Amino acid sequence: MINIRKSRYSILFGFIAYFIFFSFIIRTILFIASAQHTDFSIFEVIKCYLAGLFFDLGTALIITSFYALYLLIIPNRLYQKKWNQGLTIAAFLLFVLITLFSFFAEITFWQEFESRFNFIAVDYLIYTYEVIHNINESYPLPYLISGILLIAFAVTYIFFQLKIFKLNFESETLPKNRLIISCSLIIAAISFSVFIKNSSAENGNNRYANELSKAGIYSFFAAFKNNELNYHEFYKLIDTKKAFAIVRNQLNQKDVTFRNGSTILRDIKGKNSSYRPNVILITVESLSAEFLAHYGNTEQLTPRLDSIANHSIFFSDMYATGTRTVRGMEALSLSIPPTPGSSIVRRTNNENLFTTGHVFKTKGYTNTFFYGGDGYFDNMNHFFGTNGYNIVDRGRKLLNETYSGSRTLITDQQVTFENAWGICDEDIFNVALKDADEKYKQHQLFNDFIMTTSNHRPYTFPANKIKLPSGTRAGAVRYTDYAIGKFVDELKAKPYYANTVVIIVADHCASSAGKNEIDISKYQIPCMILNLRNQPKMNISKMTSQIDMFPTLWSLLGWNYSSEFYGQNVLDDTYKPRVFLGTYQKLAYLKGDSLLLLSPHKKVDTYLYNKTKNEQKPFSLPKRLVDEGIANYQTAFDLFKEGKLRL
Repeated sequence: MINIRKSRYSILFGFIAYFIFFSFIIRTILFIASAQHTDFSIFEVIKCYLAGLFFDLGTALIITSFYALYLLIIPNRLYQKKWNQGLTIAAFLLFVLITLFSFFAEITFWQEFESRFNFIAVDYLIYTYEVIHNINESYPLPYLISGILLIAFAVTYIFFQLKIFKLNFESETLPKNRLIISCSLIIAAISFSVFIKNSSAENGNNRYANELSKAGIYSFFAAFKNNELNYHEFYKLIDTKKAFAIVRNQLNQKDVTFRNGSTILRDIKGKNSSYRPNVILITVESLSAEFLAHYGNTEQLTPRLDSIANHSIFFSDMYATGTRTVRGMEALSLSIPPTPGSSIVRRTNNENLFTTGHVFKTKGYTNTFFYGGDGYFDNMNHFFGTNGYNIVDRGRKLLNETYSGSRTLITDQQVTFENAWGICDEDIFNVALKDADEKYKQHQLFNDFIMTTSNHRPYTFPANKIKLPSGTRAGAVRYTDYAIGKFVDELKAKPYYANTVVIIVADHCASSAGKNEIDISKYQIPCMILNLRNQPKMNISKMTSQIDMFPTLWSLLGWNYSSEFYGQNVLDDTYKPRVFLGTYQKLAYLKGDSLLLLSPHKKVDTYLYNKTKNEQKPFSLPKRLVDEGIANYQTAFDLFKEGKLRL
């Protein structure tokens, strides 16, 4: 029989006991606070504490799992050394401090959101500067830090008084016993993290009881993994049937036939044209509209893009849906408004969705995603690879990769310049051209999604290409423009150019990530469609969204297709200009000069927007328009969450 108190595991189990005890205190504090807002049945009270104990124990096992591994492998002769004793006590104190801080953070987070940690808490990590200043203004930070330190030292002192450290370091636990204990703890921790979902606690109608059943730290990492906020818990709702009726009415353009069911699935009838050009979509990193002369820039940063815009179908008043690359990818591939949390590209259960690539596939196209960096970043490879795209990226092979398409790695021989973010734009365009050459030889139509990287920090690019210096935003914009112009010139010399359409659009604006308030001017992006057969140049000055680009293109091509997209053909006479804008938390709906802003706490703010002055003034909008904005975001969340966007 192993005497845990006199073994090298006494500190580990002591920490677990400390964690469960303080978790119990925090849960009780939150329970008392919640009792002011709701009634708890006896069953719900029991559930809060029993399920809570289960989640607390699982969380404690995960926190201590690496220490359990350390205790397994370090021999007794080293374990009893002074350096190990000092290291262990310091690590113990550090983890007590971290968990105490998380306990305090749980209380403050609950005061504001009446919830365990969710994606809002994850979001706060992005705004560290603002959050620290907010805490400093809301609480006496020196006293708070001093209090946490005092409690941490008190816990450590109690461990000394109980002789837990002394007995621990004097022990000589046998390897056999270490193997049994450590392996049991590690297996339990892994099993908990793999098989126990945070949502398992949400099995009742009392939201407070569900939240109290969870553990704060485990909820935080579950939110980080799932990348979403539950729209129904934190945002204003309307009746579900009414919401879908509003959206379907909004999408009911000419030659549209809706199918039955609570979805937006519909059949769109075009001219039944046989015109099927190759499509190359260049999604340009951080290309704000303000960089182009068309929008008043006088620095001559984008001469080639400005020239292309003059000879293309130019969307001169288009807006991105978000402030991150993956949000732009979501808009262009799923044609959906942004939902709370991170992009669907980064979420779980995002395979086999109804994508724009699916429409191309039904027309006989091969879809390929090109990225000059490692597509493992931001889950890009998984998203595109499990939604019918072949992948070409500058990454590394990973075990257990399962994509519906193929994956090709960009070789060193194909790279002339590379920084930490990826290969230069010229290189990724060269790779795409070679791939197009092969597709043409095989008589294969292709739809390419190319994601550029050169206009991303650190803004470095090959020497002797342009006159502006490397390492600056202006230089990166000018180089990106140069690379796109060179690509178009080379493409024009190809035999398949006559049957190839090029689309150039930004993923989001520059210097926009990290802005939690909706600054509409930071969402305006350029978009242009080049080389569309028998189509004269056109300036589409209507306000449009990223999500409208492909539906408008398919209308110009005259295609019949099925759609589960929120994007519309903006050239249709019935189109009423509106755009969707979002951060991680805030969702905006802009229609004309009417602006609706949705926030957690089910908060709804309405404004009039003056584009010329970039001003938002509070104004009471009609309920009809407020319901319209809510309906789009609510149904978009529901369709994805309920799996109704799957093929």
